[in-house]
Amino acid sequence: MTAELAMALPLLLALTIGLVWLLSVGAAQVRTVDAARETARALARGDDPAAAVTAGRRVAPDGGRVTVTSGGGEVVATASAEVDGPGGLFSVLPSVTVRAEAVALAEEPP
Repeated sequence: MTAELAMALPLLLALTIGLVWLLSVGAAQVRTVDAARETARALARGDDPAAAVTAGRRVAPDGGRVTVTSGGGEVVATASAEVDGPGGLFSVLPSVTVRAEAVALAEEPP
């Protein structure tokens, strides 16, 4: 029984660390989507572009980037961020880039 436990424990630990890392990638993706959405919504309302991008960066994961384009009556906000691997023995795992894009119709002034 002890030998089996000694063999299985490192595998279970590796699996747990891998699942936690996948969870952090999923959370970063959600925050990236929120950042793009927040930026596009602010720009569509007519907010200052610099303020809208700043608001998006506050929502984005650490080190996230937010870019905006507009034209044809719509605004497009793109957010991206890089999620590093868990490190340690798992330093061979590459970092993952999460990306999201949000489009909003620009509101017409009354």
